[in-house]
Amino acid sequence: MSEIPRNAARRTARLASLPLGAASRSAIGLSRRARGESAESVNEDLRRRTAEQLFTVLGSLKGGAMKVGQTLSVLEAAMPEDLVQPYREMLVQLQDAAPPMSYSTVTDILDRQLGSGWERTMVRDLSERPVAAASIGQVHRGTWSDGRTVAVKVQYPGADSALRSDLQQLARLARVMGSFVSGLDIKSVTDELLERADEELDYALEAENQRVFARAYRGDPDVAVPDVVAQTEHVLVSEWLDGSPLSQVIREGSQEVRDAVGALYLEMAASSPARCGMLQADPHPGNFRLTPDGRLGVLDFGAVNRLPDGFPPRIGPLVSLALRGEAEALVDGLRAEGFIRQGVSVDPDRMLRYLRPFVEPLGKASHHFTREWLREVSAPLTDPRTEEFLTGAKFNLPPEYVLIHRVFLGNTAVLSQLEARVGAREIFERHLPGFAPPPL
Repeated sequence: MSEIPRNAARRTARLASLPLGAASRSAIGLSRRARGESAESVNEDLRRRTAEQLFTVLGSLKGGAMKVGQTLSVLEAAMPEDLVQPYREMLVQLQDAAPPMSYSTVTDILDRQLGSGWERTMVRDLSERPVAAASIGQVHRGTWSDGRTVAVKVQYPGADSALRSDLQQLARLARVMGSFVSGLDIKSVTDELLERADEELDYALEAENQRVFARAYRGDPDVAVPDVVAQTEHVLVSEWLDGSPLSQVIREGSQEVRDAVGALYLEMAASSPARCGMLQADPHPGNFRLTPDGRLGVLDFGAVNRLPDGFPPRIGPLVSLALRGEAEALVDGLRAEGFIRQGVSVDPDRMLRYLRPFVEPLGKASHHFTREWLREVSAPLTDPRTEEFLTGAKFNLPPEYVLIHRVFLGNTAVLSQLEARVGAREIFERHLPGFAPPPL
């Protein structure tokens, strides 16, 4: 595909093809097994074909379809290995390597946004092939008029209508789509993305967010945020940032490198509310780089959580109570903050057991984040037969905490993909007000 398909009916048909295609392949699989082919061979082929279709449809449609695919690429670490393994490679590709739009479409957009002659007066040597292609735009490398190497992000034509229509349609298909990723509430993902759609599409707002982060981390030894060079309605030009994508570190990095990157990644998330009053709210690996000088490069600020006063002041004390095992005081604090609605009866010990896995990494000097660990702590939360599931049904997320929860869930999933050993306790002791864990 060279650009976003704009016809709503065709987009809807493509999205509907995901569950229909799976049903068709299952029928074919039954026929092949009836002819004597082994179940293992048939199932492996069906999973591969389903993964290929998932990437092709979500990637080529871009828009909201691809945003959901990117979210799945982060959360796959929590899903059962036998279900997600065939899809992992395809989902990871959605982080920064979706099928691009044509170069002629890119230059047409730049003509309209920057004016004719931009290739002489503004951006020279623009790469014909994008260096990254994501959900609502793709990035090309070029040289700015002052000689700086820049990243030119160009929004796809029709991205606004495609993003919203895809998310609405995917929410409708959520029940059937759940068969792709057992245990994940896709509707909640699409609902949240739909709420943030206007911010994601607003390059002026993204440019301002990026400027705030760039000022806050300028000269930082651990975090690199490129400065904004220029911005229009559909084009965002930033200083170029060399580095290896986090997806490459996940695939190829040594344990030492993955541990170091994991610490930088969590440090950046924990420190930003106090440093710049915002939390980068799109934690998937395609938005991060490991720079040649060992810093964590952060590239996308279309989605942020605004926290002008830093983290809510009650988070630290509540986490401390959970770590100290003070169940009754914890429930009182959760109820006062709105995490347990008035009138809802909760057993303090059960609530403590429910929350313990979430705070476990902060209870020791270093925690080894792994896919196995994340699957182990996540499985009871999605199984209606468990005590944890029933207790979770009584847990409420106040609106001001929803995005914080989603961001750190994403952070935890990425750390588990990195298989990183990280001193999360020490990081949060420095950056989370009121956090006072018990002695080791």
